[in-house]
Amino acid sequence: MTDGGEEDARPGDGRDETPNERSDRNWSELLQEFRVLQTGTQILAGFLLTLPFQPRFTELTAFDHALYLVLVLLAVGVTLLALAPVILHRLVFARREKPELVRAASGVLLVCLAAASVLFAGIVLFVFDFVLAPPAGIWAGSGVAVVVVAIWVVGPRLLRGARDRASLR
Repeated sequence: MTDGGEEDARPGDGRDETPNERSDRNWSELLQEFRVLQTGTQILAGFLLTLPFQPRFTELTAFDHALYLVLVLLAVGVTLLALAPVILHRLVFARREKPELVRAASGVLLVCLAAASVLFAGIVLFVFDFVLAPPAGIWAGSGVAVVVVAIWVVGPRLLRGARDRASLR
């Protein structure tokens, strides 16, 4: 029980917080994660938007032009989608819908992170393709994709395995 007489949101998890306190904490953690994402994607989107004004932009192949436009749309999409939780918060502010807001924002964050992962691999493909050669772009972009898969798939499995091993002790 907490001082307010309410039960802990998840008894046994080592925290003494109400459901509202848990939602507030989770919301704050989500906002921090969105800040990291927004900074990177905003800088990347800004970089992409300046490229057509560079003299060598006309040297791009048709493939590079198409890839560039896809990357711009993806960067802008991630940046705008990353603003969605802030918009949602403003629209449902003070309506006691924080748990629903946290769930929705968490889903949006996962979509943003997945799209940003694709964006980063695409940027590397684009740059290496233009600066070196198309095969270098494919290799470098694929290398980034492998790292992305490792982060998304292998990383969580390693953490779960470590947790499971620790719980057996």
